[in-house]
Amino acid sequence: MDGLTSAQVSGAKTNHVPRRSSRSFGAIIRANVFTLFNLVIGLLWALVLIFGAWQDGLFGLVIVANSLIGIVQELRAKRTLDKLAVINESPVRVRRDGRDQELRPRQLVLGDLILLGPGDRLLVDGEVVESDGLEIDESLLTGEEDPVHKRPGDEVLSGSFAVAGSGAFVATKVGTDAYAVRLAEEASRFHLARSELRDGVTNFIKYITWLVIPIGALLLYSQLRNSTDFGTAITGAVAGIVTMIPEGLVLMTSIAFAVGVVRLGRRDCLVQELPAIEGLARVDVLCLDKTGTLTAGGMDLGEVLPLREDQPVDHALAALANVDHRPNATAKAIQARYRAAADGWTAGEVVPFSSARKWSGADFGPHGVWLLGAPDVLLDRTADGYERAAELASTGTRVLALCRTDSLERATTSETVAVALITLKQRIRPDAHETLRYFAEQGVTVKVLSGDNPDAVAAIATGLEIPGGHRAIDARTLPENDPGKLAELLDTHTVFGRVTPQQKRAFVGALQSRGHTVAMTGDGVNDVLALKDADLGIAMGAGSPATKAVAQVVLLDDKFASLPHVVGEGRRVLANIERVSNLFLTKTFYAIALSLLTGVLGLMFPFAPRHSTLVNALTIGIPAFVLALAPTLERAKPGFVPRVMRFAVPAGVLCAAAVFLAFWAAHTGTSTLTEDRTSGVIALFLTTWWVLILITKPLTLGRMAMIVAMAGLFGLSLAIPFVRHFFALEPGDLSNDLTAVGISVVASAAISVAVKLAGTLRP
Repeated sequence: MDGLTSAQVSGAKTNHVPRRSSRSFGAIIRANVFTLFNLVIGLLWALVLIFGAWQDGLFGLVIVANSLIGIVQELRAKRTLDKLAVINESPVRVRRDGRDQELRPRQLVLGDLILLGPGDRLLVDGEVVESDGLEIDESLLTGEEDPVHKRPGDEVLSGSFAVAGSGAFVATKVGTDAYAVRLAEEASRFHLARSELRDGVTNFIKYITWLVIPIGALLLYSQLRNSTDFGTAITGAVAGIVTMIPEGLVLMTSIAFAVGVVRLGRRDCLVQELPAIEGLARVDVLCLDKTGTLTAGGMDLGEVLPLREDQPVDHALAALANVDHRPNATAKAIQARYRAAADGWTAGEVVPFSSARKWSGADFGPHGVWLLGAPDVLLDRTADGYERAAELASTGTRVLALCRTDSLERATTSETVAVALITLKQRIRPDAHETLRYFAEQGVTVKVLSGDNPDAVAAIATGLEIPGGHRAIDARTLPENDPGKLAELLDTHTVFGRVTPQQKRAFVGALQSRGHTVAMTGDGVNDVLALKDADLGIAMGAGSPATKAVAQVVLLDDKFASLPHVVGEGRRVLANIERVSNLFLTKTFYAIALSLLTGVLGLMFPFAPRHSTLVNALTIGIPAFVLALAPTLERAKPGFVPRVMRFAVPAGVLCAAAVFLAFWAAHTGTSTLTEDRTSGVIALFLTTWWVLILITKPLTLGRMAMIVAMAGLFGLSLAIPFVRHFFALEPGDLSNDLTAVGISVVASAAISVAVKLAGTLRP
């Protein structure tokens, strides 16, 4: 029981497990350089350099820009995640050389003697060598909800956690040999979300890839048939194919996620899984555990109110408070006044506190069997002290009953006698009121799920002005096997008391069955199951290691007021990704439509690659970077893919029609191909610039400045001779150019009407 010696530690296998928060530097390089987009664009770039002018190969710089930007942003996110992951690591208590000490998880070695208490997460497999009422919850591994009593010689597995009692075990498997690591090897690696957003972007890419092949072949055939210059034919075909590829969409999505992680990191919020960013934006129900969330950690002992003068209340209370080697917050509050047990008060059999029982107890031999716990659990309604406890609880005070009984096995309401009531003062978080008001304004419904007395929870909820807070429901009265009825009650009520850990989990499932996106906050071991099942689990930094292990977001600074920033960041990311997707997919659809029109009708493509590089930079590339990082408070709504399609398809088709008509009208005259393409480029810029305006709404001063700047840069590209020559622009035929402007005005009005009818524009 003295643990390993220093000499034994030096040669033992360490508990090295790859962090799931980020991938390696090499993996980041490979993921950003060796992509399908880079391969396709690289091949097209090579064709242009071989058969055309180097100016038409400017789009090849997208490969370099996308790769560098993606690598830099992900490395920033990696550094932030790795730094915060280290901060978030809960120390593990071990015994070495006969001394108890705290180590980081990676410092554990095979054979270490690891000490356990309530809320501790098991990071390695082992064999129990000491148990003092030790109960282990293995539900995350086996699905079994009931805690398992562990005795010396029993096996314990990583991924489980202690819910009651204390004990010690010897590590028998560490690192990648541990059960939970082998079980979740794939899930422990860095991965992006399976989500509506990711699925939508992936589907766009998949379908567009299949469209590019036949349309590109048709376009190449038409260009070769209608041009005597092979190089012009190749560059014309490449212009259409390159424009069809939404090369920046994946980049912008990744950047938005990475920047979101970094921004939250600056607020001491650890996003353990990147998918959590999307979950943040979709949340419409927030479930709060009162203790540790609405109230600050820790409590103060209030009054000790004896009910029987002939009983040793102080001695019993001191003995119960000091019987556990790993005291919870309640025991610590009592220990502040009763620092040690009296002589002779030695515990024999002990039942540690658990959230499911809501009481603890011990047999002190000649001094009797004593219990400490919730009055409405330990006492019958007719018992002495029950009414008094209810009155105190209704004021928001936390009340415990100190009781005597004949046996721990018969600790029921009919067998217990109340000896005293103990009040505890809870500390309401100073930022709770303002934070709750924010969620009310943002349309996020708050549900308070607490294991405390319903009246006490209702009093606190009412004081914080939570809607419906005065109508608390006792969770013991809720239907057990009727999910529909439970979901109905959750829709109509806000505050629930005496909620068990299993009920919290059921509440989350019932809310999800009604189509809600549920976030769950908590800090105690009783919140673990609900945190894991919620769409978004948020743990407090001062919470138990088990809660921080299963949550997607950890508030390292333990500030409830950080939640609005967390939710706001998620909304910013998703709303801006949708804006950016509208831009890139509009480009894709106008390129597809133009390629089909020119391919079927046998005309030259309306612009060259250098033209698309210029227009795309001014109406998509630069604005996308600005929009992807802009602030917003809009809550993400389901239907991302259909909504983007309803915007991008009509907008893209109308842009293509305007460009084709402008080019065709000029092409029927006596102007040169370069002049004809200039008319097409003017129409392309004006229509896509108008699409940018529609997407950017509501227009702020900064956004208006960006829009004006883009128009000014395009004007300069037409006015400055060197730039005009570089981009092969010849605005020499005034009638053709004015015709292009007129067509663009009509097309822009048509785009406004079309997207408004499609219901995609924000008010």
